[in-house]
This record gives sequence, C-alpha cells and structure tokens, in this order.
Amino acid sequence: MKNRIVLLGLVSLVSVCLVAAGGYLYFRSYSPDRDKYPVRGIDVSHHQGQIDWRRVAADDVAFAVIKATEGGDHVDDAFSTNLREARAAGLAVGAYHFFTFCRPGVDQAKNFISVVPHDQPLLPPVVDVEFGGNCPQRPTPEQLSTELAAFLAPVEAAFGKPAIVYLTDEAAQTYAGRIAARPLWLRSLLLEPDHGDWVYWQYHNRGRVDGIDGDVDLNVLQGGPAVLKALSAPPR
Repeated sequence: MKNRIVLLGLVSLVSVCLVAAGGYLYFRSYSPDRDKYPVRGIDVSHHQGQIDWRRVAADDVAFAVIKATEGGDHVDDAFSTNLREARAAGLAVGAYHFFTFCRPGVDQAKNFISVVPHDQPLLPPVVDVEFGGNCPQRPTPEQLSTELAAFLAPVEAAFGKPAIVYLTDEAAQTYAGRIAARPLWLRSLLLEPDHGDWVYWQYHNRGRVDGIDGDVDLNVLQGGPAVLKALSAPPR
C-alpha cells in the first residue's frame, strides 16, 4: 500500500509538471490569429537594451511605440536612438509618455513635447496610465481626467493627432469610461479584449523577437496595413 501511495504521488507530480510546462510553452508562443490581426508591433524602452532593429523588422514586426518620457522631467535615454534606428529599419514608429500621478499634467506635456520630434511622420502620441511603478497615490477618475486633459490638449495640438490612452487591466477597471475619451490601447494577456473600441492590443508581456535580448511586449493593431499607414501619416 505504501509503495502504491508513493507511486500515485509521483504520477501526480509528473502530471502537474507536464501541465505547468505545457502552459508555459503555450504562454511563450501565444499569438492572436494573424489572419484577423495581420499587423504586429512592439513597445520598448531602455529596459530592452541595445536593439538590432533590422533583425526586428525582419521578424514580422511592423511598428514600434517607444518610450520617450515619464513625469515632468525624465527622458528615456534610449529614445532618440531607438526612434532613429527603428525608422531606418522601415518600421512605423511612435512615442509614449508614462503618466505619473504626482506631477501636473501640463508639466508632463511640456516634457513630452520637448523631447519628441515634430517634423517626422509618427504614430499618434500615447499616454501610458498604469499603477505599476507609479506614485502611490491613486487619483479619483475626476482628478485623473482633469490632469489628463491638461496633458492631452497641448500634446494633441503639437502633433496634430488625437492621442491614444494605454490602460493596463487594473487601470482599465478603475478608469475606463470615466476619463478623457480617447482611442485605447488595451493590455489583455492571452485573452482578446471583450470590446472593440481599441487601436492596439498588448497580448504578451514576455514575448521574444529576433534582435532583442530578453522579453518584450507584443501587440497587434486593429486593422491591416492601410490602417497603420493612416495612423502614421502626417497631420493634414
């Protein structure tokens, strides 16, 4: 009886390990239906280190949204290099700003506008709203909407396009539908967003792309190449 219990325990352990390994491999390799979402992109910052953008472009990546700024005075030190080299590799490129809860929106807008070039074709500016890595205070939807409006007005005037708001799952639960109405970039790992009012969908936060050492966020665009071209066109 004792040997049988030990054997059953070993079988159960092996089964659990196989299920865990299968789940891990599925997570690592997951990608949305490419017939439905043919345009894939990445978002990066200095955390990705030195990037070989030509290899990235050859690995089925069509666009990159690159961190430019954070708060009222921080500039991502890889932004200029990433923007220049991603564009040279043929990708559609854009910039994003990490919105902090402890600086006025108008100060953050000045930071972003001063860093991102205005004389080049760019995807719409993105403002990243999330709790991770942010100030501990949590503004009410009304407070955040006011500060976002103070950020969005000058940014959209400078770049001539409506901005896109990036929301993580937790931030979306708190603020979606209760802050300044803008096109959305949603983060939903492994699950397609349950509503269609989004431009970008971040489906993976530990993806792998040739030309980048380590993990990178993977995204798809809602629409095909024509939509990407329209998004990156100069403002009229």
